[in-house]
Amino acid sequence: MTTIAVLGAGKIGESLLSGLLKAGRAPSDLLFTERFPTRAAELTKTYGITHADVADAVQSADVIVVAVKPQDIEPLLDEMAPNLPSGKLVVSLCAGLPTKLFERRLPEGTAVVRVMPNTPMLVGEAMSAISGGAHASDADLALVEELLDSVGVVVRVPESQQDAVTALSGSGPAYFFYLVEAMIDAGILLGIPRATAADLIVQSAVGAAAMLREGGGHPVMLREAVTSPAGTTIAGIRELEKHGVRAALIDAIEAARDRSVELGKAHEDDEPA
Repeated sequence: MTTIAVLGAGKIGESLLSGLLKAGRAPSDLLFTERFPTRAAELTKTYGITHADVADAVQSADVIVVAVKPQDIEPLLDEMAPNLPSGKLVVSLCAGLPTKLFERRLPEGTAVVRVMPNTPMLVGEAMSAISGGAHASDADLALVEELLDSVGVVVRVPESQQDAVTALSGSGPAYFFYLVEAMIDAGILLGIPRATAADLIVQSAVGAAAMLREGGGHPVMLREAVTSPAGTTIAGIRELEKHGVRAALIDAIEAARDRSVELGKAHEDDEPA
């Protein structure tokens, strides 16, 4: 059985550990690192998983999942590099960070797979896109797919598309939450109690997503099926178009893509000339 160490047990790291356990992994096959002792004790009590320091984790595990914030990657790589044996698979869940950063800082030949997950991993509904680095084999990618299948859906993409993926599905849930928040506020404005408005909108969102996922047709077709001539829906859509909501969403996703690119470039200073 493959031993997996998750470096950084924040929300995404914990979600992955929980998903792996639900998928049948034994607690003895999992390790995690966490810099806050209280948090580490809480996770060990909840899941029965061993807390380790970085050196022990990277030496003991077959797969090392890096789940820290991008701004915390430099000191972690400094700690990993002298302790990482050859033949280990490193999986990065860090937004914006390219595989070449890990390959440059870790022992030569280290296999690296870049992953962009999203927060629905918390409920087993993640959308994760994976890309292999220079030394990652098809078997490495297949193993990462198997691990992430336990917490959602997985697709393979070229690494050149990962910044766009970060903007679309990585940041995507926040845009949906933003729209839901605005629609709930609209319900309150129209005289509906907040709790009732939330129930109406959240269930509408769940139902609409199910229709999209279960092959109900192109989004345009589904929208048109709700839009009667001279009806209420077309009156609302006219206002959305008048206020440029479509263009604003496209601009928002472009901005998120650009920020992902910036995060990667921030770690290029130590590249050889």
